[in-house]
Amino acid sequence: MNKTVRKAVIAGNWKMNKTPAEAKSLIEEMKPLVADANCDVVLCVPFIDIPAAVEAAKGSNIKIGAENVHFKASGAYTGEISADMLKEAGVEYVVIGHSERRTYFGETDQTVNLRSLAALHAGLKAIICVGETLEQRELGYTETLLKFQTKMALTNVTKEQLQNVIIAYEPVWAIGTGVTATAEQADEGNGYVRAAIAEAYGEDVAESVTIQYGGSMNAGNADELVAKVNVDGGLIGGASLKAPDFAKIVAAASK
Repeated sequence: MNKTVRKAVIAGNWKMNKTPAEAKSLIEEMKPLVADANCDVVLCVPFIDIPAAVEAAKGSNIKIGAENVHFKASGAYTGEISADMLKEAGVEYVVIGHSERRTYFGETDQTVNLRSLAALHAGLKAIICVGETLEQRELGYTETLLKFQTKMALTNVTKEQLQNVIIAYEPVWAIGTGVTATAEQADEGNGYVRAAIAEAYGEDVAESVTIQYGGSMNAGNADELVAKVNVDGGLIGGASLKAPDFAKIVAAASK
């Protein structure tokens, strides 16, 4: 991390876990554990949990995010949620283009871009996910793919809007598998993302963008990962469902 030029951000991605009552209980447990964090702390929760999470987080340093957003402001899109709805509910961040959305729900680079633009236009902070599969890595496409996905996601995003963008590099082969990229692989992947931003916006702008690592970061490996120059925090899955583990990751990013 380089906190002199960009923020460190630890964001929990709860996925499809926790009822509203369970969300409230977990946040209450987390609040004192992360109160002294020297990084931004975010919890991205299921839509149904947002009101309970926002209420539970009041008065604390924990910000609440959503796990998806639609690219239209309203309309016949059964089951979807707009950026304005999230904003009014008290959401500040939203995860866009997570590998599970791409794999199971047909998310594409184009829809990731549209959702990102909608979120930014509404004043939300977008956590945009990019990452390669194991097959793509083995074929040597990691750099090419990460740069392509990053530039596609940021199409028509202005330099000013980029201030509200976080990119999360999440190698698909390390999501929910228990397999973690080495610290060197994480730093390399994040470096490719930063290089793509530099190519599109310039070096100075690229240095200011927070780039998280999002592949099975946990309490045991967080220190080593966030010590890398291009790893500005993490998008945390399973470990964000356990208050003590999440707190250790936040502590690592606070150093």
